[in-house]
Amino acid sequence: MIDSKDPIDVNGVNTHKAPLSSKTQVKEKGRRVHHPLGTNLSCVAVLHHLTWKVSRFVKMITTRRVAFNIHVLKFVQRTLCSGAGAKLPGLDGDQSLADKHEFPNNVPVYDVAIVGGGMVGMALACSLASTPLTKQLNIAIIDSNPALLSGDCIKKEDPPDPRVSTVTAATTALFKGVGAWQYVEEHRHAYFDKMQVWDYTGLGFTRYNARDINKEVLGCVVENKVLHRSLLSCIQNSALQKTIHPVRLSSMILHPNSSSHHHGDLAKLELSDGSSLYAKLVVGADGSKSRVRELAGIDATGWKYPQSAVICTVEHMEQNQCAWQRFLPNGPIALLPIGDKFSNIVWTMNPEESTDRKSMTEVDFVKEVNHALDSGYGPRPQSRLFGGGDAFSWLTANMMSSVYDCFEVPPKVVKLASERMVFPLSLMHANRYASKRVVLIGDAAHTVHPLAGQGVNMGFGDALSLSKVIAESIAVGSDIGEVSLLRRYESERKPANLTMMAILDGFQKAYSVDFGPLNVLRAAAFHGAQYISPLKRNIIEYASGEQRFPLFS
Repeated sequence: MIDSKDPIDVNGVNTHKAPLSSKTQVKEKGRRVHHPLGTNLSCVAVLHHLTWKVSRFVKMITTRRVAFNIHVLKFVQRTLCSGAGAKLPGLDGDQSLADKHEFPNNVPVYDVAIVGGGMVGMALACSLASTPLTKQLNIAIIDSNPALLSGDCIKKEDPPDPRVSTVTAATTALFKGVGAWQYVEEHRHAYFDKMQVWDYTGLGFTRYNARDINKEVLGCVVENKVLHRSLLSCIQNSALQKTIHPVRLSSMILHPNSSSHHHGDLAKLELSDGSSLYAKLVVGADGSKSRVRELAGIDATGWKYPQSAVICTVEHMEQNQCAWQRFLPNGPIALLPIGDKFSNIVWTMNPEESTDRKSMTEVDFVKEVNHALDSGYGPRPQSRLFGGGDAFSWLTANMMSSVYDCFEVPPKVVKLASERMVFPLSLMHANRYASKRVVLIGDAAHTVHPLAGQGVNMGFGDALSLSKVIAESIAVGSDIGEVSLLRRYESERKPANLTMMAILDGFQKAYSVDFGPLNVLRAAAFHGAQYISPLKRNIIEYASGEQRFPLFS
């Protein structure tokens, strides 16, 4: 057989001349003769022949080794350029779960694919990155929002954004735990230590004070873009293996019919740019119209409220440090401090009114806001019930300091500081949070009325809970996509979320009816919350996320 390294002529004949041995014979003029050098050539010839064979063998081995090294280098280049973030097996001992799988046709495999790079999805990624048991995971974040890849910085002097969130003490603790809160403190935000709630009838009001629970603040109002950027910066500065796919999820196959490789037990995600990936766990953090929830076949229950919310940022003559909320006939209006001399307005009303107030002039809108926050629709409440709070002193042994607080009028709005935005309101709850290899968090699992500002805090609670469950699974060597594991997360979060949703929906319905006897009951509820100290303490602790369930739990 002719070796590929031997020179050949055009006819395929081996033209290499091997060294002659002592037994080599030639024909000359038709007769056989021995080589003229005879036996004196034998030792030299044999040595020459062996040297030639050894050199060919070394050359063959070297060529194959170079080819192998080139193949490995190309594989590494493909892996790095594809952004899969996976390590080559055997490079070190800290491999992610996905590293143990093959990569068929260069399709990347991830431990967790987070669909939705909003605040809740990024909070989950940050929590995984900051937990020792999960920081080695290989994470994909799928979201077409260009802000995820933008390096733009938020400046404190930038105009305030009308989309804000009131973050509770529990949420603040989460941000501090993952290292994101420092960014928030460097940008515009506002702590508040007091809150006043009343309604248009003037029959009652409630004032909450951080001193009532021995705290310095009740909460903090932060622009959504600041919260999001703080989490994004945290992820970018972490050692977490992460890849951001700036596309949308097109389809998802939870049980691929592929037995030729061991990806058949993973979820396969097809993306809008034609690419695909595998994941052991798919997290739906993609909002109320969740594509993940739809593709997983998870039904949801809910309804639309006959209301819309007008949101905007306004400016005062002086700084506001109190959160205000007044219940009006068509819905509540909230005035929330956001730092400097700015406040955020969240005004709930029927859709027709929201359209009118969005289109009216700035001067007219400012007048409407001040009217709604002061004596419009009804009188101001009296500062004392039956002459003083002592009428309820028999209900508690130690009265809170806020019991003696007087009713205050909110600061006047002098001008608009942002555009006005309108959002329809609805309630939705997924019938299941988890199925095989799929789990829902945030608005993908539940949406609520914004009257208490609890929606995003519920989502952050989901993210923290799921992160802990994933870490516990890794600690015992379980499959992080196993449905029995994911149901532990569901069993923890579902009751808490349903309780909050029921309370908020009850408030919405109770304050949407203008009926004499019901007005008296609402006034009694205000007075009870104002003067019954244990009740007030439980309301504050529940609203701040420091206890899972209300009423003396």
